[in-house]
Amino acid sequence: MTAQDSKLGDADKIFVGKGDEQAWLTLALANRHGLVTGATGTGKTVSLQVMAEGFARAGVPVFAADIKGDLSGISEVGEAKDFIVKRATEMGLTFQPDQFSTVFWDVFGELGHPVRATVTEMGPLLLARMLDLNDVQEGVLNVAFRVADDNGLTLIDMKDLRALLDAIVPDAGKKGTDAEESPLADLKKEAQGFGNVTKATVGTIQRQLLVLENQGGTKFFGEPALTLRDFMKTDRDGRGMVNILVADKLLQSPRLYATFLLWMLSELFEELPEAGDLPKPKLVFFFDEAHLLFNDAPKALMDKIEQVVRLIRSKGVGVYFVTQNPIDVPDRVLGQLGNRVQHALRAFTPRDQKAVAAAAQTFRPNPKLDTAKVIMELGKGEALVSFLEGNGTPAMVERVMIRPPSARIGPITPEERKAIMDASPVKGKYDTAIDSESAYEILQKRIAGTAATADGSAGASGGGILGQIGSIVGAIFGTNVKRGRLSTGQLVARDVTRSVTNQVIGGVAANIGKSVGGQLGGSIGRTLVRGALGGLLRR
Repeated sequence: MTAQDSKLGDADKIFVGKGDEQAWLTLALANRHGLVTGATGTGKTVSLQVMAEGFARAGVPVFAADIKGDLSGISEVGEAKDFIVKRATEMGLTFQPDQFSTVFWDVFGELGHPVRATVTEMGPLLLARMLDLNDVQEGVLNVAFRVADDNGLTLIDMKDLRALLDAIVPDAGKKGTDAEESPLADLKKEAQGFGNVTKATVGTIQRQLLVLENQGGTKFFGEPALTLRDFMKTDRDGRGMVNILVADKLLQSPRLYATFLLWMLSELFEELPEAGDLPKPKLVFFFDEAHLLFNDAPKALMDKIEQVVRLIRSKGVGVYFVTQNPIDVPDRVLGQLGNRVQHALRAFTPRDQKAVAAAAQTFRPNPKLDTAKVIMELGKGEALVSFLEGNGTPAMVERVMIRPPSARIGPITPEERKAIMDASPVKGKYDTAIDSESAYEILQKRIAGTAATADGSAGASGGGILGQIGSIVGAIFGTNVKRGRLSTGQLVARDVTRSVTNQVIGGVAANIGKSVGGQLGGSIGRTLVRGALGGLLRR
C-alpha cells in the first residue's frame, strides 16, 4: 500500500477489513489469541495472509502452517489484478504490491529446511499421542524413558527408541541366574521393577513406531534439533520474518502434524521468559486445521493444550486457530480466543444448523445484525469480525469485507521457492543430519562387550570439591548434557514449573544461594532452577 494508506502499517494496530465500521486488530491485544473459521472456499487463507502481512509489517515474526501451498505467495510481489484493485478502491485504498521475507520449513526436508526434534524433547506424553497408544502402552513408554534416564541412554532418533524398547523386553524362557548372563539384564530387571513390561505390549509400541516411520517420522526425529528462536527474527528492514511450514504432505499424517505443532508451542512456552503486556507480540502462531489437535485427545493432553494456550500469552506469543467451525475447538480453549474472524458457514444438516447457532453465540451481539442469519449469507471474502478493544473486551460483531493482500495470492513456483531457500538466513544450519552417539550405539557396545566402564574418564571434568559437586548436580539435573538430552525427570519438572513465573523462580534461586552461601551457593541455585526448566539445553 502507498504512503496515503499508512494506516495499514500503524505502529499499534492492523487494518483487516471494512464494512459500516473499520475492523482493526490492536497489536497490544494480539497475544490474547484468536480464531479464523469458515467453510471451505470462503476466504480463510486470504484472511490469514492479510493478518500475517500486518504482523510482519509491524515487525512481528509469524509462523504459519501452509496446508494447500497458497500461503507461499506472501513471499512474492503481489499482482494488481482487476478484482484486487477494485476491492482496494471500494475501501478507499490504493493498491501497492508488496512482498515479505519468508523462510520455508518442512518436516520431510523436501520443500523447506528440515525441522527436527529429539525423542527426549518430544517426551513420553506427546510421543504416546503421536503413536496413538492406550494407557497401558503409554505406561510402558514411560518406563522406557525412565530406564533411559537412569542409565545415561540418550534418546535422539527412532533407532535409539527401538533399541531401548528391545533392551527392556524380558527374555523368554530364562529363569533365575540365566537371565543375569545377558549384557542387558540390569535394564530388563529395572524395567520390571517399575511395572509389568510384557513382550506383547512392547511389540505393539514397535509396530506403532513402524507406522510413524512409514509416515516420515524418521526424518523428524534427529539432530541438529530445531532452535525455535530461529522463528523469531526480523529482516534488515525491521519487518517480521514469515515462517511457513509446508504441511500439505504432513497433513496426510494428522497425528504427526497436530502433535508436532503442539510440541512447538510447548517448547516456545518453556524457552521464552515472562514478558507481561507488550506493545506487540514477540511471535504470532497460526495453527491451520486446528480441529486435528483436539480430535480424540485424552484428558491429560487436553489439560496440557489448555495450559499452554492460557499461559503462553504472558510470554508474548499469540496463537490463532484456523478451522472450519468454532465447535471444532473445545469450550475451555475457545474461551481464550478473543479475536474472531468468521467467514460463511453452510447449514445443510441439523448439525450444521447447530454449528451456525453456536458460532453466532460466540460474538458480542450487534443490534444491527442478525448474526446467525448473516453467517449463512456472507459472500467470498466477507466475514463477521470482532476484535478486542482497548480494555480487553470484544467489540460488537461487524460485517466487513476483508482487504486484499499486498503480496501474491496463490502458490509460488518451484524456481521461486529454490531462490528463497538459497538466500535463507538459516541455509546450511539444519540441512545435513548428524548421527551422534546415543542409546543405540551405547547398547550395541554393551551387547558386543565393548562398553566403556563406569569408572572411565568421562566424569573427570574438574578436581576438588567444587568439581564433585558440579558433577553431582549435573548428573541429577541434566546440566552436563547436550541439547536434546532432557531426562524424563526433567520433563516432569518443567511441566510442573510451567505455571510458575520468572519472578518466583528468581526468588527460589536467590534463596538457595543465600542458604548455601557465597559464589558457590549462587551457582548451585542457578543450576537447580535452570536445570529444572530445561533451560540449559538451549545454552
